[in-house]
Parts: sequence; structure tokens; C-alpha cells
Amino acid sequence: MDLPIVVGVDGSEAALRAVDWAADEATLREALLRLVYASLWERYEGAALAHDLGRPSEQVRAQDIVETAARRAHRRQGDLKISTEVLPEEPEYTLVRESRSASLLVTGTRGRGGITEALLGSVSLTVAGHAHCPMVVVRASHDNQVRPGPHGRIVVGVGEKPTTPAAVRFASDEARRRGAVLDAVRAWRCPAHETTDHPLLAGEPARIHQQQAVEVLEEALHDVSADVETRRRAVEGNTRNVLTAASRGADLLVIGAERHHRHFGLQLGRVAHGVLHHSACPVAIVPERD
Repeated sequence: MDLPIVVGVDGSEAALRAVDWAADEATLREALLRLVYASLWERYEGAALAHDLGRPSEQVRAQDIVETAARRAHRRQGDLKISTEVLPEEPEYTLVRESRSASLLVTGTRGRGGITEALLGSVSLTVAGHAHCPMVVVRASHDNQVRPGPHGRIVVGVGEKPTTPAAVRFASDEARRRGAVLDAVRAWRCPAHETTDHPLLAGEPARIHQQQAVEVLEEALHDVSADVETRRRAVEGNTRNVLTAASRGADLLVIGAERHHRHFGLQLGRVAHGVLHHSACPVAIVPERD
């Protein structure tokens, strides 16, 4: 069996929607679904303190959380193979470690409407910046359907350099599994200092940048299998805004994220950070090694 799909669960509705999404994805891949709950409460407080306070042990609560998630996944996909684990650890540390032996990591967010729904949880942000495998973030406002895809469209953002093979490969595989169109989008802008007022040259700098974007798209999609229907779009505008707009009416937005082996801080760039907060569909962050 292939590596499992790991889902971080915490009892929230957003996490359960992530379980729904991951259950469908695991069925598509014929993969094991692994449900993981991590919390430091049990390590530092313990069942004895819970007993003294007359409150249920965190461990009991944790088991209930993962069992509820497992029942939900089974109701959605009856033949799915599922494993569960409760760990007395920081959730960020646990999920990053789990990503080393997973084919995909899936999380939800803790937003519950209004302003909080517009903000991504700190756990998801931290893990997205350090996960070793592709990671999908499913927001509470997203459509959590995977199969059949309601829109039939997978969007991949192609970066400034045509060196996003991991993201393009991931998006291509997702499109093939779902029978969806692969919509490759490259944002471009014409720097202000390159514009000209000369009537014979008007628009020429913009055409050059647009053509360069088209060439980047062609190179990025060069190795995509012919059995995957592809579309190429070079769109003028800010990358974050272009990709956010492209996410509307899509089943999944895929972007690459560079990983620097000796860098220990947050590794999400401004584009990835912004897209995670504003995308209208689930977002896949795919590590691109330097």
C-alpha cells in the first residue's frame, strides 16, 4: 500500500470537513487514512488532575475526537482503511514529523465565521511552512467534495521560474485521478519603468512580458501527460490576486513552496501565505526543494 494520507483532527467542524475531503482523496488513491490528534494537555496536566477537578480526562476526550472522525470517514467511504493515533505532543511538531512518512497531509482551520473565518489557524500556517510532503488546507467555507469534482478543474500556479515540477506533477496527478481539467496560471506584470508614451512603442513592453509568461507556461507543462486536458493562462496582475481569482470555481488550487534545508523560520512566501488566507477552494502546498 502507498504511504498514508494523514489528517490532523482536533474536534472542530473545520477538521471534520478536512476528514471528509481526505476520505474521498484516500479512496481515489486507494490509500490508508491516518487520523492524528496531538495535544500537550495530557503530558503536563495528566489524568490525576482531571480527576481532582471532577472533569473528564483529556485522553478520553482525545479518543472520542479521533473515533468520531473515524466514524465520519467510514460513513463517507465505507471501504476505507483507517488508523488513528493520539499523541501527547505539540500538534505542529507532530504533523511535521508525520509528513515525513505520508503521501499527503490534510488540515482544516479553526475559523468559525466572520473575521475568524478569514484567518488561517496558526497550526496550519506553521505546518504548511515546514511539511515534507504536499499539504492540503481545507477551510470551513470550502466545498469539501473530492469525487466527483463539482467543478472539474484543478488550478496550478506556475512560478516566475519554470522550475515548479513538483507542484505541476502533483496537480497533473490530481487532474488525472478526478478526470478534471488542469488549468495552469502564470501571473505577469509590466514594471512601471518599462512603460512608454511613444505611440509606435505603446504596449510593446507588456506584450514582451506576456509572451515570456506564455513561454514559462509551455516549459512548465512540457512533461504533463497527453491524457490530461490542459489549459494555459497568462494573466496580468498581482500573483496572489490572480490565483485567488482563479480559485473561484475550482476544486483545488496547487502552488509550490520552496524549502530551504538550513532555514528554520517560517518558509511560506507572501504569495502562498496570501492564497492560504483568501482562496475560494482547498489549497495544496507542494514542497519544491532547493
